[in-house]
Amino acid sequence: MKCEHCTRKECSKKTKTDDQENVSADAPSPAQENGEKCDTSKHKVLVVSVCPQSLPYFAAKFNLSVTDASRRLSGFLKSLGVHYVFDTRIAADFSILESQKEFVRRYRQHSEEERTLPMLTSACPGWVRYAERVLGRPITAHLCTAKSPQQVMGSLVKDYFARQQNLSPEKIFHVIVAPCYDKKLEALQEGFPPALHGSRGADCVLTSGEIAQIMDQGDLSVKDAAVDTLFGDLKEDKVTRHDGASSDGHLAHIFRHAAKELFNEDVEEVTYRALRNKDFQEVTLEKNGEVVLRFAAAYGFRNIQNMILKLKKGKFPYHFVEVLACAGGCLNGRGQAQTPDGHADKALLRQMEGIYADIPVRRPESSAHMQELYQEWLEGINSPKAREVLHTTYQSQERGAHSLDIKW
Repeated sequence: MKCEHCTRKECSKKTKTDDQENVSADAPSPAQENGEKCDTSKHKVLVVSVCPQSLPYFAAKFNLSVTDASRRLSGFLKSLGVHYVFDTRIAADFSILESQKEFVRRYRQHSEEERTLPMLTSACPGWVRYAERVLGRPITAHLCTAKSPQQVMGSLVKDYFARQQNLSPEKIFHVIVAPCYDKKLEALQEGFPPALHGSRGADCVLTSGEIAQIMDQGDLSVKDAAVDTLFGDLKEDKVTRHDGASSDGHLAHIFRHAAKELFNEDVEEVTYRALRNKDFQEVTLEKNGEVVLRFAAAYGFRNIQNMILKLKKGKFPYHFVEVLACAGGCLNGRGQAQTPDGHADKALLRQMEGIYADIPVRRPESSAHMQELYQEWLEGINSPKAREVLHTTYQSQERGAHSLDIKW
């Protein structure tokens, strides 16, 4: 990679400004115009991490299998000068595993005096920001403290991977490719984790649609390349996903874990039942004729509003809710599969849903590298470092119970 003086030309080639004006690819950089020499001390290692929900978009857009789309995207990014391309699935593994443990703990601690349930997921930055800024303490107390996959990936790249490469965190420029614009806001608001020594986990977030625009303007005849892993020269040989219809699957994985841990029940198939609409679904576990676990998925602010109002009235019977701001889940993020006039491309989305459903599911517990990372990177599963790196706190105004009266 070049230093910031000599990358301005490349950046102008790869992205559009807000007014959609492109700088000529042949225009000299400011450093070249001034006769400056490249300062190699400012060179950085460029890393791109791709969210799993972005891959079906590229597969559908370019009419490729999801594995071929992954290799095509990786090859294209490396042709632009990217050094490493990762999949954020391993970060989602951490987020899910930590959420599983937290739910079991909350379930056992819940009582009339200490209402620790329902536990609400915290992987969606649009939902978390709304909870912090509008709903306040009555709701943020129920947010799972496990960091989102994007936040965990930032620590994996800037801490674990940086040390593996003998690099300081500030020597890495980390880009996230995501289906959602709210991920940009999440990167800005994350702050500076202590382990990263003043460096953000994610330096830049580009939506899948923005990457596709760059690809449309570039050369797609580049050589495909396997996606990298955090483990030396080992490459990702196939694309897998978590067990969620359009998300990272926190609900399904936590439900199975809780059923086994709390009630010694093995659940192979998680059965969803649509209630108010297709974006509000319920999953239950019965034992001896009694419902012992009641989970829900609430996607889109229409369903979030209903959830909050029922919580206010004390008529919300769920132990856990997977909450996502986007109707239709992460696949339907506004950062991809949009028509030129800014509406959802429904035909493309249906194709993406089919592609995503066909990707093999891999459970976080089956990852060969999770135990290694917990021990080598985090000094143990329940260590102080694991809690510091993998968990967060929420900023919210102290508000009374009336704060649940929301204006939409």
